[in-house]
Amino acid sequence: MMFSTFPTTTSITKPTQSTNNNVSSSQNVTKRLQMELMKMMSSKIPGISAFPNGSNLTNWVATIEGKEGIYEGLRYKLNIQFGNDYPYKAPTVTFTTPCFHPNVDLAGNICLDILKDQWSASYNIPTILMSIQSLLNDPNTSSPLNVDASNLWDNQEEYKKVLLSKYKQATSKK
Repeated sequence: MMFSTFPTTTSITKPTQSTNNNVSSSQNVTKRLQMELMKMMSSKIPGISAFPNGSNLTNWVATIEGKEGIYEGLRYKLNIQFGNDYPYKAPTVTFTTPCFHPNVDLAGNICLDILKDQWSASYNIPTILMSIQSLLNDPNTSSPLNVDASNLWDNQEEYKKVLLSKYKQATSKK
């Protein structure tokens, strides 16, 4: 007795609920980010700006300028990466311009409560950038990412010397 082998066929299945949710979630993120882009373009908040990095709406390049105080006149670039769960989960924000600060590590990661456990879906890009701008002159030295910067913070004269030296070094490389 001989058995014949027939080629197996592949069946086409409908997308799973998970796939549908991901598409829907991605569309919601896109809509939200488009609204935030329009808000950023019309609001003209002093010292902050942010725009998509090319055509990728989930990756933005931002700029903040230091306000009155020790960071006044210094300009920093940041990267903002949005996940499919935005605005229900905070985006990942990092400094791309090296920033000497108690709450910023050497890789540009930021320790800021609203980017971690205090995040709310009501926050938006301007809220994030204004919070980081405010953090520059008001660090949380009890929870530093950069211990050297934290240790120097109380001596503002010495801190500013080191800050300006590191800033000049970082920005002259470009």
